[in-house]
Amino acid sequence: MKWIDSVRIAEELHDKFPDVDPLTVRFTDLHRWVCELEDFDDEPSRSGESILEAIQMAWIDEAR
Repeated sequence: MKWIDSVRIAEELHDKFPDVDPLTVRFTDLHRWVCELEDFDDEPSRSGESILEAIQMAWIDEAR
């Protein structure tokens, strides 16, 4: 997975952290959690606030 795969990342996060409300996750934690996903293979420095927001929004949708 790469940073642009926000929906797939959100699905993985939802599966890994089913009891976490994505609205309560700080971007620093979100960044770390994405980088720690087993299938994630991208440079940590390539993310930014807009990418993390897209992942968070996709995770919110996944959690519904």
